[in-house]
Amino acid sequence: MDKNYRVKVNDDIELDFTLDEIQKLDTQEISENKYHVLKEHRSFKSEIIKNDFLNRRYTVKINSNNYEVDIANELDLLIDEMGLSLGNAQQVNEIHAPMPGLILEVNVKEGDEVKEGDYLLVLEAMKMENALTAPRDAIIKSISIEKGQTVEKNQLLIEME
Repeated sequence: MDKNYRVKVNDDIELDFTLDEIQKLDTQEISENKYHVLKEHRSFKSEIIKNDFLNRRYTVKINSNNYEVDIANELDLLIDEMGLSLGNAQQVNEIHAPMPGLILEVNVKEGDEVKEGDYLLVLEAMKMENALTAPRDAIIKSISIEKGQTVEKNQLLIEME
């Protein structure tokens, strides 16, 4: 079975390739990140301008045109097919209590700008302190709790916009 890849160009065009097709490309490395490509008797100069290897995202220049290229491997395609893609996730606008407990700290106030991962509050539950963090960059819209308050599981704590 051949490995499959999906290439998305400029968030617009999607192309599917197999590893065999990629390996059969007629390419010649000219220098670091610069290549000469022959395709259907046509010659192309290409250069990888920017690469984010971990996220498989590249900026490629071909004959003086720049293209944003995203590459999805077999695992990415399987995750997407199963509907588990992060791109399908809804934006989180509310923070709810994951368990009943006592609010020990509230580290934000209404109108505060927070970044993903910033500490919002500390909830004590079963003699353990649980720091709840911002799931995304946002502005605090409202705070429904205060320090010293007891909360129930799934109780609304903070709203974000």
